[in-house]
Amino acid sequence: MIEAANIDVATLREAYRAKKLALFDTLRFARAPTRSVHTVLRQLSALADETLCTLWREAGFGDSLTLAAVGGFGRGELFPYSDVDVLLLLPPEGETGGIEPARIEAFIGHCWDAGLEIGSSVRTVDECLAEAEKDVTVQTSLLEARLIAGDKKLFTAFRRRFSRAIDPQAFFVAKSQEMRHRHQKFDNTPYALEPNCKESPGGLRDLQTILWMTKAAGYGSRWDDLAKNGLATSFEAQQIKRNEALLSLIRARLHVIANRREDRLVFDLQTAVAASFGYESESQRKSSEALMRRYYWAAKAVSQLNQILLLNISERLQPSDEQHTPINERFYERAGLIEIASDDLYEREPHAVLETFLLYQKTIGVKGLSARTLRALYNARHVMDSKFRNDPVNHQTFMRIVQQPYGITHAFRLMNQTSVLGRYLRVFRSIVGQMQHDLFHVYTVDQHILMVLRNVRRFFIAEHAHEYPFCSQLAAGWDKPWILYVAALFHDIAKGRGGDHSTLGARDVQRFCKQHGIAREDAKLIEFLVAEHLVMSQVAQKQDLSDPEVIGAFAKRVGNERYLTALYLLTVADIRGTSPRVWNAWKGKLLEDLYRYTLRALGGRMPDPDAEVESRKREALVQLALHAQRFEAHKALWDTLDVGYFMRHDASEIAWHAKQLARFVPPPNVPVDPKAPPIVRAHLSPVGEGLQVVVYTPDQPDLFARICGYFDQASFSILDAKVHTTSNGYALDTFQVVTTFLPDHYRDLISMVESGLAQTLTEAGALPPPSMGRVSRRVRSFPIKPRISLLPDDKAQRWLLNISASDRAGLLYSVARVLARHHLNLQLAKVTTLGERVEDTFLISGPELQGQKTQLAIETELMEALAS
Repeated sequence: MIEAANIDVATLREAYRAKKLALFDTLRFARAPTRSVHTVLRQLSALADETLCTLWREAGFGDSLTLAAVGGFGRGELFPYSDVDVLLLLPPEGETGGIEPARIEAFIGHCWDAGLEIGSSVRTVDECLAEAEKDVTVQTSLLEARLIAGDKKLFTAFRRRFSRAIDPQAFFVAKSQEMRHRHQKFDNTPYALEPNCKESPGGLRDLQTILWMTKAAGYGSRWDDLAKNGLATSFEAQQIKRNEALLSLIRARLHVIANRREDRLVFDLQTAVAASFGYESESQRKSSEALMRRYYWAAKAVSQLNQILLLNISERLQPSDEQHTPINERFYERAGLIEIASDDLYEREPHAVLETFLLYQKTIGVKGLSARTLRALYNARHVMDSKFRNDPVNHQTFMRIVQQPYGITHAFRLMNQTSVLGRYLRVFRSIVGQMQHDLFHVYTVDQHILMVLRNVRRFFIAEHAHEYPFCSQLAAGWDKPWILYVAALFHDIAKGRGGDHSTLGARDVQRFCKQHGIAREDAKLIEFLVAEHLVMSQVAQKQDLSDPEVIGAFAKRVGNERYLTALYLLTVADIRGTSPRVWNAWKGKLLEDLYRYTLRALGGRMPDPDAEVESRKREALVQLALHAQRFEAHKALWDTLDVGYFMRHDASEIAWHAKQLARFVPPPNVPVDPKAPPIVRAHLSPVGEGLQVVVYTPDQPDLFARICGYFDQASFSILDAKVHTTSNGYALDTFQVVTTFLPDHYRDLISMVESGLAQTLTEAGALPPPSMGRVSRRVRSFPIKPRISLLPDDKAQRWLLNISASDRAGLLYSVARVLARHHLNLQLAKVTTLGERVEDTFLISGPELQGQKTQLAIETELMEALAS
């Protein structure tokens, strides 16, 4: 066994480290062309080779066995913190040349001591072939094998036997399946918020997989080889090399900046990586957004070219004998794919570009485009110029695509994937790959728009009626779905330009409608939808829907039932298209309530508080009778409540309150007993998500804060709060809450809330300090500046407090403590969580709001609470 003292490992380690760090600095600070990254990666690989050869010589192995680089290291390019994968190839058994296992172990140990992060295997040729036959991952690693030192004849024999053993067709199938599984793991999209630049769709692994397939089949191991062999055009090879270099540079800089192996563009590192590319934040765009857009464009190009090459390799390995079925004189259908009749079709007839997608929608059995068609589209992008965009024939074709009864979502996604949509709609091109660090959008703008289009489309598909029952019901009576599709395409198309994107988008869609010959009446509706697409959610989630003036103002804004229905459908589709976490049943109820109230107002039935109260009371009495409540058991409670209570609660809530609380109401003229035990009741929320909780207890200034404190401590999120004070001095507060905590049975959850909250209110002492909840990495990396607005309502009797801030545990309780400290009365709270951002609205009153200095003090304290 070789002793460590025989090798000056410490000196070797320092030399290796110093040279490596110098190369790291080159990666970090170089302003050289992107492709120079390959030079540095090859230098890192050569440095590792040099160190390994030194250790090999010191070990005295000579030509008795072989040292080979495998895996990523075998390609001759080493990323800063990637593993140095090596194979110690042994002679056949009986020909070991006296090499003891202990000497090999010592060599591997010295490699680690010298700073090489070794991934090693020790096998004979027979063992390598046996392992490769069982595991395609081993087969792939050995495919990259490169001689470093030792017996060249043994390595040549290994390469010869390995090449004979590999089955190109089986290898292609296995790697294709592996790629599909990997893509599924990353949600089949390159547009993740924190993409893995190696493993995500459109990442470096996709390109490596193509070269593994072509190398196994003997078609070449470099992009220029693929071009020579007809699998790629010279232009495609050039584009691949350009995007591969960018992805490689991003990955290399991620390693250097993180000081570890890190292949994900995580939030914590995006800004630093952006700075390494020279990006700076601007008023309308963060530096990280500029970096991510460049990454997404590269990943999208890789995905496009990857699909073309996969289809070409498959055809080359196993030529299809299926016949071409003519669709028309320009297109064929073959094996379920649309294929062009000639390679120069799009050059000769640019109108055929959009016709491709119309045929994709209309041709039964077609599931995609052939490699030949995809290649022709990719190489004909230059024909999609201003002349192409202004061509009346193309306008007609595009409108036919929009107006098709089937295939809308698939067609537009394919148009985006092939870059045709952005080439035809120039304004769409500007938002492709544009990330939004607003803490609630989890898609790039183009992907969000296509998700909203998908959601709208599903309203009109019977198979999805269970997902959006009310929307599907409204859609069934809608005559022109394409109006909503166009509005969906344009509703966020002006994001990132500066200014109000709704106003700018309305101008864009106005030009589109005029250019595409859309009738004036339809165009006005589309323009309205784009201009007003945020209004309905703002009214529903921030204003008091029990206020007739709120409903009246909104009804005046929408104008008629047709506009209202269209806006409702687009609003639901938009909210559900931002993030899987943003939509909930409570938001759905608010929007539906606003729709129904506005519809009545548009029909000439503006809310009459007295008539509405009587109607709700009658309906509540019917429900109470069904539960066999004693005669007039409700009267004592109802006599203490004002019109505001009955306007803010529907009949089912009024009946539930009466059933649960009537027997606890003190007799008339009996003073409030401040020691009366609080009554807390809960049940499953009628909207189908979370719990509805009612609290009936002697009123106190800090009651809302105490309730918020309990829900915060118990890991509940408050979605809505309706706060009332009865005429006899009791608080009657109702909350909609949700939680991720799920006990074995929902009754256990209800019991926990009823007992826990009652105990919290009984043991009233000083309000405890708020817990400083942890914020997510995304919030830390892209914080939003807290905003506060405190304005009187139209009658100057109540004040509307709007708060916007990054979400964190304890935030609502912190706000409630400030309100309690200033003895402010809360009448309504609407808590809107948009991903990792909150938009909360409170309706408050109190004498302290009348003084300007006090208002300023309240706002200052609130800002401190939000920022802490």
